[in-house]
Amino acid sequence: MEMHDAKRVEIMIEAPLERRLTDALHAAEVTGFTVLPVLGGSGRSGRWSRDGQVGRAGMVAVICLIKPERLDTLLEAAFAVVEPHIGVVSITDAQVLRAERF
Repeated sequence: MEMHDAKRVEIMIEAPLERRLTDALHAAEVTGFTVLPVLGGSGRSGRWSRDGQVGRAGMVAVICLIKPERLDTLLEAAFAVVEPHIGVVSITDAQVLRAERF
C-alpha cells in the first residue's frame, strides 16, 4: 500500500473554547478534525481532573491530519485562539492511506 506524508496536530484547549477553535479552523479551510473529551492529566500546575474543575467544562483535544504544506495555515488559525488561554499544540509526522481525504 502506498503511504503519504501528513502532519498530525493535536490541540488541547479548554472546552468552552472548542467552538471558537473549530470556527477558526473552518475559516482557514481546515475541514477535517476530531474532537475528544479530555478526562484529566498532569501539567506544570500538577494533576487535575475534569471533576475537580470549576463548572466541570474540562478540556478537549482537537486532532487534525493535514498535508504538510497546509500546516502553517492551520497553526496560525489555531494559535490565534490558543495563545491567550490554557492550551497545548503538538505536531507529529504521520503517514496516511487515501491521501485524497486530507
